[in-house]
Amino acid sequence: MKDIRISATGPRRRKASTATRRSVPIRTFSDWDNPAPGFVEADLVSHSGPFAKGAFTQTLVLTDVATGWTECAPLLVREQTVLTTALTELRKLLPFPLLGFDTVNDSVFMNETVRDYCLRDGIELTRCRSYRKNDQAFVEQKNGAIVRKMVGYRRFEGLKATRELARLYALTRLFINFFQPSFKLKEKHRDGAKVVKRYHRPATPYQRLLADERTSEKTRSWLKALYVTLDPVLLLRDIRRAQEKLVAIADTAPGDAVVENGAIPLEAFLDGLRVAWRGGEVRPTALVKPAAKRERRRPDPILAVSAELKTWWDAEPWRTSRELLERMQAEYPNMYPDGLIRTVQRRVKIWRAATAHELVFGPFAGSERTIEAVDAPL
Repeated sequence: MKDIRISATGPRRRKASTATRRSVPIRTFSDWDNPAPGFVEADLVSHSGPFAKGAFTQTLVLTDVATGWTECAPLLVREQTVLTTALTELRKLLPFPLLGFDTVNDSVFMNETVRDYCLRDGIELTRCRSYRKNDQAFVEQKNGAIVRKMVGYRRFEGLKATRELARLYALTRLFINFFQPSFKLKEKHRDGAKVVKRYHRPATPYQRLLADERTSEKTRSWLKALYVTLDPVLLLRDIRRAQEKLVAIADTAPGDAVVENGAIPLEAFLDGLRVAWRGGEVRPTALVKPAAKRERRRPDPILAVSAELKTWWDAEPWRTSRELLERMQAEYPNMYPDGLIRTVQRRVKIWRAATAHELVFGPFAGSERTIEAVDAPL
C-alpha cells in the first residue's frame, strides 16, 4: 500500500542531508569583514512561470561580496552534478580565483557532490541560516536587479530556451560588470529607533576590482584590455535582441516554429532610444504575455445558413434581426428556435458595422491602396 501511494503522488523532493548540512559552517551577513575578491554568494532563480510543475530552467547566480561582480549560468535541470559543471564554467569567467562559496540550505547545494567539489579545489564552503534571506543579501539583490529585470517571470524549459538564456547572460555579464554602477554599504549604525546607513560612491564591479589593492597586475591588464573592446550601446542592442528571442520561445506553443527577426541596425536602434521613453517599458521580457483570443466554445448554431442569411440582409438591410429569424424559421421549420435571436442580432451587428465603415471610408478601407492614397502628396 505504501509503494502504491508514493508512486501515485510522484517523486518527492528530498531534503538536504542533515549530516552534510551540519558539516558546513554558517556565515551570516555580519560575518563578512571586507573579504578579498573571490568570496561569492550563490543562489538559484527558478523560471517556472506561474506553475512550479515539471522540469524547467534554473539560473545559478554568483555575486562577489567585495566587488559585486556577478555571473549567471542557466541550468537545464535542477541537479547537483549539473550545478558543479556550471560552476566550473563560471570559474573560468571570473577575473579572480574562487575562494569562498556561500550558499542557501537547498539540497542542490547541501550534498556530498558540492561539498567534495569544494574540498577538492580548496574552496571555503559556507551556508546561511534557514529562512534568513538577509544572510544572502548580496546575491538576493542581484536576483531581482539582474535576473528578473533581464529575464522576467515567464516559464522557460527545454534545451532551446536554456541555450538562449546562456547567450543572454554572456551579454549581460559584460554590460552589468563593466558599465552598470551600484551602491555598496559603507557603514551602518543605529540612533535610537533610526538606522543610519552610509554608502560608498557608486561604482561598477570593474572599477572596484581595479581600485582593490589585492587585485593582481595581470588581472588589471586583462580587464583594461577587455574594457577597451566593449561598446555599451552594442551590448544593449544585442541584449534586447536576445530578450526578444526568449519571449518568442516562451510565448510560442510547443511544436510551432519561432519567427526569427533580423538584427536591428545600430542607427535604427539609436533612433529608437531617443523616443523609447514614450512607450513606457521597452524590455521585451518585462511585457505581459498577450492574452489568448477567446474562441467560440460551442458550434455555430446558424453556420449552415449564414451565407443565405447574409444574402437576405444584403438585399434588404433594413430588416430587423427578428424578421430575419422568422424568415429562417419559415424556410427551415423546426430547426431554428426563438432562442437564437441573440445570435442573429450579434451577426447583424457585425455586418452593419462593416457596411457603415465602408460607406464612410470607401470600399478600399484598410487596404494598401488606401494607405498609398493617404501618403501620396497632394
